[in-house]
Amino acid sequence: MVKSVTSLGRSGLSDWLLQRVSALIMSAYLLFMVGFFVLNPSPSYEQWSGLHSSLAMRIFSLLTILSIAAHAWIGIWCVLTDYITVRLIGPKATPIRMFLQLAMIAVILFYVVWTLDILWGFN
Repeated sequence: MVKSVTSLGRSGLSDWLLQRVSALIMSAYLLFMVGFFVLNPSPSYEQWSGLHSSLAMRIFSLLTILSIAAHAWIGIWCVLTDYITVRLIGPKATPIRMFLQLAMIAVILFYVVWTLDILWGFN
């Protein structure tokens, strides 16, 4: 059984809803980018730069990366809580799972901060 400390206060319904909403955002971004490349098969630097310099596109890109982060976190959490268990690994399963979850949080946060730096140039 997964302890409440490892669920980080989330519920199955909120995870399900977040994954569906994030999938819709990622799908919309993919369709938009495919449409852009269909209309501009060989975009110039000016076209590409112009597309990504608008505030709307930056916000859309940020929402997409946040959706990817949420989607990835929920997926990783599900895999770790399903396979890193006391029944399968033994008494060390919970500390191992917590370490792996913290490591994944660090990786996901790194990518989100990196995206923020790319989109808004905070450096």
